[in-house]
Amino acid sequence: MEEQMEKVSIREASQEVSRDFQTLINHDDLNSLKQLQHLTLGRLQDSNAVLSHFNEYSENCFAEVSPDFTRNTRLLKSMKSDLDYIFQKLRCVSVIIFRYAFAIIGAALLCWCLFWMVISLRKVML
Repeated sequence: MEEQMEKVSIREASQEVSRDFQTLINHDDLNSLKQLQHLTLGRLQDSNAVLSHFNEYSENCFAEVSPDFTRNTRLLKSMKSDLDYIFQKLRCVSVIIFRYAFAIIGAALLCWCLFWMVISLRKVML
């Protein structure tokens, strides 16, 4: 019996709280909020449809271009390795040329010095 009276008192209290809340809420404001929510929902659904269509289009475009990207990437990697090899060989050749250039310059200077010495000796002997 006490349980039933407790349930009844809880029900009455909740009904009274519910009535108090209903007096606080303006129904015109609620209807305005519902309309705004429906308008926002419609816009979001339209945006979602546009984005879904764009995603499908992008996926199709990527599927068309993907083999070209793959082939061109392989080609670029091959070209890079070829160029690396060429530049490595050029560096080796430039080091060799640099060494021989010093040797040739040294020999040329030596010849020049010998030439001037011979000329100087001739002048002295004459």
